[in-house]
Amino acid sequence: MEITLTQGDITEQQVDAIVNAANSSLLGGGGVDGAIHRAGGPEILAECRALRAAHYGKGLPTGQAVATTAGRLPARWVIHTVGPVHPDPREGAELARRTELLASCYRESLRIATELGARSVALPAVSTGVYGWPMESAARIALAEVMEMGRTGGLDEAIDEARFVLFGADAYGVFERVLQELSHGPMVD
Repeated sequence: MEITLTQGDITEQQVDAIVNAANSSLLGGGGVDGAIHRAGGPEILAECRALRAAHYGKGLPTGQAVATTAGRLPARWVIHTVGPVHPDPREGAELARRTELLASCYRESLRIATELGARSVALPAVSTGVYGWPMESAARIALAEVMEMGRTGGLDEAIDEARFVLFGADAYGVFERVLQELSHGPMVD
């Protein structure tokens, strides 16, 4: 599985599945979630409402993922995942628990993508917006988890490309540097 980075709009990606940094209600919101619901149209919301009625009456739990149609997006599916809110850094045990939940967002999204037969997946920087996760930490968690899934999760045979779609040059730069470090060790100036 190839891990790629691009700066841009996740709703415009020509991939099989787009991962949505959703809120637990699954009914749309701000940031990536709102953009996906607006661009994808009412079909996504209709399926999210059906999921809420059938399985997730209290909302989708943090760290889990579920798929719907992509509606009018250029993808086949949207995989909704709920990231954790970043805790106060002084809460060590809580930080560890929420770090695992953030890693689980990527693990569960890729598991569902594989079950759907997706060969290419676009991923956002989950929890880095209003949920307040620092970009550097989020990049390390996301990239390490996706790399590990590629090595041990059988994804090399299933998914050809995991594409991180980053909104803005700053986010792209952080992910680029972290990917380089995780792939080849730290860059030396």
